[in-house]
Order: sequence, then structure tokens, then C-alpha cells
Amino acid sequence: MSSPFFSDLLTSIAERGRSLLGLKDWSADPLQASAGLPDACEALLSGRGEASGAAIASEVLARYGCCDEAGRLAFFLMLAEKFGPDEKRLAAAVDAFQRNPGVTSEAELHFAAEPRRQELFRRLNRTAGGTAALVRMRADLLQIGRKDPLLAAVDRDFAHLLASWFNRGFLVLRRIDWSTPASILEKIIRYEAVHAIKDWDDLRRRIDPSDRRCYAFFHPALVDEPLIFVQVALTETIPSAIAPLLAVERPIARPDKARTAVFYSISNCQRGLDGISFGSFLIKQVVEELRRELPRLETFVTLSPVPGFLRWLKGLDGSLPAEEAALVARLGKGDWVGDAVATEALRKDVEALAASYFLHAKGPNGRPVDPVARFHLGNGARLERINWPGDLSPKGLRDAAGLMVNYLYDLDAIEENHEAYANSREVIASGGVKRLARGGARPRLQVPAGSSN
Repeated sequence: MSSPFFSDLLTSIAERGRSLLGLKDWSADPLQASAGLPDACEALLSGRGEASGAAIASEVLARYGCCDEAGRLAFFLMLAEKFGPDEKRLAAAVDAFQRNPGVTSEAELHFAAEPRRQELFRRLNRTAGGTAALVRMRADLLQIGRKDPLLAAVDRDFAHLLASWFNRGFLVLRRIDWSTPASILEKIIRYEAVHAIKDWDDLRRRIDPSDRRCYAFFHPALVDEPLIFVQVALTETIPSAIAPLLAVERPIARPDKARTAVFYSISNCQRGLDGISFGSFLIKQVVEELRRELPRLETFVTLSPVPGFLRWLKGLDGSLPAEEAALVARLGKGDWVGDAVATEALRKDVEALAASYFLHAKGPNGRPVDPVARFHLGNGARLERINWPGDLSPKGLRDAAGLMVNYLYDLDAIEENHEAYANSREVIASGGVKRLARGGARPRLQVPAGSSN
């Protein structure tokens, strides 16, 4: 059964249910939309009929959609305070388990401990557009409730369910090209998070030439909403800077001559899915797709940004020797940009700082503080090369003082690298990167234990 047909069917069922229950359209009365949300949620949990359930789920989502920020915050607080576990059932289950431990009492304890809001989310998901609405709802929660510890439990329940609904087994890889529907192409422009796409002409230059590819992962419940998309350049060698890849006037490489596939932009599209792992080896799936089309490709690398590098360095400023602190200040000031002599004089020091950042800057959980590093290392890549300066755009200078890196996807080592990172948090890096961090170049940055700035 196709997704559009199924969605239309759910919509039809919900509309019939709304008619049966006499529910109104809250878009005409937004000030009253939030007033009946608690009763509507209780009705959804207590109902049994499919038509009425779909209608009430639609009612809950409609009311929520008409709420302002204060109303949405009140909704999330209600979920935290009134839709936790059934306390009487949980107490009885705990007592039964203590008196008679076993499979039956363990199962009852497990189900009794589940917050009622998880079942509420499941029932909301049954209505047409429910999955997309819940993803948007979590985006709201992350935005307006991120500082409220009471709402952390609500977010954990959201994340628990979304991780099940959006695991890698459900994702579909599709190529994006100039024949892709305009509604999806418009979202590629909007969601691009690494190197902004200025307009439709800029987008065409990224996906239409013979030496460019773009792939996106989709979920069956969000048919026209990309979750992640990957932009690829086909080149003869590994690039060290982004400007030549994005230049308006650039030579078009022949795909049959290309030996390297460069993943130069990977964008997560859905704010409501932040922190939800789609599983490892997503990039390997793109690699396999490229190899089927272009079997002569030999090297698969990224040209990746380092979004937190300069902020991290500035966070260490108080613990750095004067000479290193002066270097960090100069990087942030950017007076070296456009001065080839000054840039070359700084190169060894900056590369040493960068290598130390990647190999030693860890959070309390032992993972690298750099989010892009976490993604690629988790996908089985190796930190191959440090490129400075690789991105002299305003964003590249503001985030990383121009720093970029290459991650290499060695097809014979992806699984081994992934296991080393997953099991021991080992940062797999080339010998060249390791030598930069060890060695001869000043400064020898001492990274505070557990630093996560």
C-alpha cells in the first residue's frame, strides 16, 4: 500500500470520526485551543474505536498547532506532570515482583513503569501526518523547554520512540537531481547547513553537472521530507579547500576520469530528530551507490568543517601560556587572511592545535567534542588530513578560523574503525595527524581532562 494512499485513508477515517464526535476546527478559535488539551489527551488514551481515536488524535494535534509558545510549554509541562506512569499500577507491579520475581512479574513491572505519554505519542502517530507532527512537536520541545529539567523526561520518551521509528532499517536512499520535484529541491536549499545555497542557480551547479551527485535519506512516513542529504563532488585528487569545489566558474571533471568521491556537505534536516541516531554506516551506503555507478572510483573522503574549533580554543584561553593565547587571539581576529606570508608562518602552530583538538579534546563521556568528528568516526571513517586554511568564508572563519579536515572511508577498514570507536572511543587517525599532535611544532597544547567547551 503506497504512503499517499494510506495517508488519504487515515485522513478519511479521521474526518468521519470528527463528524461523529462533533469536533470543531480550532484554527478559527486559537485562544481556546489549549484549554481542552488535557481532556482531549485523556480521551485519546481511554478510547478504543479506530475512527474516534483518529479523530481525537487529529483534535489534539490541531489544538496544539494553534497554541502560542506559552501554550506549548504548558502542554509539555502537563505531559511531564500528569502523563507519567500509572502510580497505582506501578506500585502493585513492584510489590508483585518483590513477592514473586519471575518472567511474568518482570513483564508487568516493565509495562507498568512506562509513562502514559508514550502511549499517547503512539496514538497521535496513528493519524494522518502524525509522524511529521510529532517530529515538529519535539523540535518545539527542544527549543522552548531545553532549560527546564522537568521536561527532560518528556524528551527522553520522545527520543525513545523516535529512535525506534527512524532506525536505519526504515530509511530509503534516493538520488537528488534536477528532475527531483521542486518541493524537495526547495527543502534542499532551505536545509543546507554547511555551505549555504544562495539560489536555484547555485543549487543547479551542485546537483546537475556530470561531476556532482546528491543523495538523500527519506522515511516512508515523511515522503517528501529529506532527513539527511549528502552532496558529492567527483575529483581526481583529495581536495584541501572548499572554494574551488563551489566556484561558479570551474572546470567540469569527467566522471570516467574521476578517482575520488568527496562528501563536502552532509546536512541533517529535521530539528526534531536531533540526537536520534539513524545508525552507523549511512555514508557506506552512499559509497556503495557511487561504486555501482562509477566502479573506477578508488578514494572516498570528506571535506569537512570543524564547527566548534575556535569556540573550544577560546574556552581554553585562561589555561593557555601567553604565547599560545596570543595565537588563539590572532586566529579569531583574522588579520592573517589574505596575507600568504603570515598564513604560512602560522600553519604549523595551527595544525598542531587542530591535531590536539581532534585527538585529545573529549567530553565527559569520552567522545570527541567535535560533532562532525563524532558522526564520521561513528560511521567508520579515519581522520586523514588537516587542512588549514580550507574555508575562508565568513562562516568558516567564525566557526573554525578557516580549518577543514578530510575523513577517509577505507572500505576495508570501516567496520574495524567503527568498532574501535564504539567500544573504546578511539579516534582513528592517520600517522600524519598523530605526528602533528605529538610533536615538533609549537605549541604543545595541554588539553584539560574532560574538556568539553
